[in-house]
Amino acid sequence: MHLNNNIINFLKIHLLLFYQTLLLFVYCIQIKGGRYGLKKVARVQSLGEQAYNIIKQAIISGDVSAGDFLPEERMAADLGISRTPIREALQLLSAEGLVELAKGKPAVVASFTYQEAMELLEVRKILETSNLEMIANKSIHTKFIEQLEDHIIKQERAFENQDYQEFNDLDHDFHLLLASKSRNKALVELVKQLNSQVSRAFIILSKTLPVSIPEAIEEHKSIVNALKHKDIQSAKLQMEYHLNNVGKRI
Repeated sequence: MHLNNNIINFLKIHLLLFYQTLLLFVYCIQIKGGRYGLKKVARVQSLGEQAYNIIKQAIISGDVSAGDFLPEERMAADLGISRTPIREALQLLSAEGLVELAKGKPAVVASFTYQEAMELLEVRKILETSNLEMIANKSIHTKFIEQLEDHIIKQERAFENQDYQEFNDLDHDFHLLLASKSRNKALVELVKQLNSQVSRAFIILSKTLPVSIPEAIEEHKSIVNALKHKDIQSAKLQMEYHLNNVGKRI
């Protein structure tokens, strides 16, 4: 009887330990699954990144125009920071072709001719309509359509928040997502380069971005709707219509 009690006590202790371990395991899963609303710690942007976003937004919104000077000292005073992060921001904008830098002179918002923009759009029309033909030869799954539709929802949210820079980035990604379906790396890279250049031209030359975004979103929806119904000819026409309108909006 004494032996049996020892065994029972031994089992009780181990069952208790097992129960506690199980509770801890469930607790960890709940946290990982987000039951307690915990999120990953967001990386705080550096002053240079913040300055980059502010200046780029000013270019996108038309607050500064092609040919306008961007003196470091004045911008540093306006933003309440030193000239070092301003310099970092200008370097990033220069790499994107939005700002021109010259030694001993203030940075200047880059220029871009209308003719250059139209030539780039013509090439984009050829590539992106051809891409839709390539997509037609592959199965267009529901998951891919849902990806495109989710992307459009993000575009609408960016417009509602008046985040024109975010919309510009999402517009760029939307066309890359379509190109990626072809699984042709060379085509994807060409679309990426041309899209970036046309976006740059649009940012520099256009003052219509806040007004034209709803139109662009509706055009994106028409392209996706045609793909959803596997009507590739209609999708091609909608893409051509969309890119023609991009030219008109510049």
